[in-house]
Parts: sequence; structure tokens; C-alpha cells
Amino acid sequence: MATHSFLWRDLPPTVCRAGAISIGNFDGVHRGHAVLLTELRRRAQSVGGPAVVLTFEPHPLQILRPEQFMPVLTTLADRVDYLQAAGADEVIILRIDRELLRLGANEFFDQVIRRNLGARAIVEGFNFGFGRNREGTVETLVVLCREHDLELSVVPPLLVGGVPVSSSRVRDHLMRGAVREAADLLDRPYRLRGVVGSGQRRGRTIGFPTANLEKMETVVPGDGVYAVRASVSGKSYAGAANIGPNPTFGEHARKVEAHLIDFQGELYGETLAVDFLDRIRDTRPFPSVADLVKQLNDDIAAARRIAATH
Repeated sequence: MATHSFLWRDLPPTVCRAGAISIGNFDGVHRGHAVLLTELRRRAQSVGGPAVVLTFEPHPLQILRPEQFMPVLTTLADRVDYLQAAGADEVIILRIDRELLRLGANEFFDQVIRRNLGARAIVEGFNFGFGRNREGTVETLVVLCREHDLELSVVPPLLVGGVPVSSSRVRDHLMRGAVREAADLLDRPYRLRGVVGSGQRRGRTIGFPTANLEKMETVVPGDGVYAVRASVSGKSYAGAANIGPNPTFGEHARKVEAHLIDFQGELYGETLAVDFLDRIRDTRPFPSVADLVKQLNDDIAAARRIAATH
């Protein structure tokens, strides 16, 4: 398995050609995407070529309508890892530029799918759109594939609770703090990565040192206290994370702070990956520091129990 990054006009390595391809943003690489990649592998075996996923960086909305862009669910590196774990032989990262965004649907099909990739089969979701302003639809793709003798599989939506699984649905759960429901759609806990900053170091003074996450590229779940699990130097730790302000100390800035249970050491400057397991409670002010400490002990006990079941 390999990852390749280039502009649309460049030819990819031979290993990416003459196979089955699937194109999309694949934000979150959720359970619906996993079903699509299972079909992609089946089609790749049928045509005797690689299972190739073509995704984009940055997201087209960041260039076209940055005011409408919402934070993504996965970093690019995590997205690639999840795609490969779901069955992609090769992952192509097509670097977005305005010239690519100006290509019409027919031009994209001819230049990228046929000329560059020499695709023999295409696998897409029911709501696939491609080309300038997403002018190409699944119906467009049906006609083009028939004209050029390409196999086409259109994968129906995966329904959970009678509703299609989608990246926007995962995002909505996270924004509400419903991390367990988001994990059900992702088939794994939601992961947030950030660089550990210095913070106020107030947690140390009350016996609960925290890692303060900064430079986060993906969706931050809604305010609350969560049971989490984080990995440091190859070792996994249960933890409790607080998202939101710290009203007990009169702080109103929204922060992400994680206490790693039983961890000893310094994390400043490290990149930390935090997996959200479940929501414990709302963020709220306490009458005194003593009341806060009592609640933190309860939170950590709850986080330890929850992490033990994952």
C-alpha cells in the first residue's frame, strides 16, 4: 500500500493505473465509506487491478467558499490510514488548484479518470458529484461509463436508525457532544489531535495536571467532560477531557484539556491523539475549589470505568 500526491495534470505511477477507482473527500472514513471500499476491492479483483482511492487536499470549499467551510473530521494522515485499513491498495491525494476546479464533468472524466488513471471500473456513492460546481451526477457517470466501456458500481446509502450515514451526520453528533453516537457511525471512537501547549498549569496545583491541546485541525466536540483514551510513546492511557471554559476560576475561553490517568512525565510540545469514548457530564461552575476537586475525582473514576470497557 502506498500514498501518492500530485496535481491533476500529472501522470500517477503505473501501480495506480488500470484498476478500480473511487473518488471523494472521504471525510471521517465512516461506515458508509467502508461499505463503498468493500465494493471497490471486489471490483478491483474483478478487473485484475489495484483498488485506488482518489481524494483531495485541501477540501474544495476551502478555495471556492471558505466562509462555508466546516472543520473536517480527520487529518489527512489519519484519513489515508483509515482508507488503507478499509481496503485501498493505493491512495491518491489530488492537490486542489483553481485549474482543477474549473474542469467540467466531461473534462474531469476524460483527463483524470481515463487518461491519468486508465480506470477500468468506478465505484461511487449514490450522491456522487464531480466536475465544476459538481455538475456531473451519478446519471452523468452512467452515460460516460457506458460510452467508454467502464464498469460502474453505484453503492446505496448505509442506513443506521433509518437515516443514511454521512460525514455531516457524524459532525452533528460531535457538535452536540454525542461522541458515542458518532463512534457508532465511524465504527471507532472519534480522534482529535493537537499539540500540547503550556496552559495555565492550574491543574497541577489541585492534583490534576492536564495536557492543553492547541493547533487542532479537526472538529472539536461540544462542551462537556468526556472519558477518553490517549497514546503517549506507544502506551495507551485512560483519561478525562474537559472541553469548554473553566467557570470556577472565572475563565471564559474555550479550551481542550485532558488529564491522563496514571501518567507521569512531561507532554509539553508533544502531539497528542485523544480518542473520545463517552460523555460524562456538562461543564459547569462549582462553589469552591474543594467542590471542583471532589467532582474531578468522580469524573476520573467514571473515565477509568468507561475506558476499561473499550
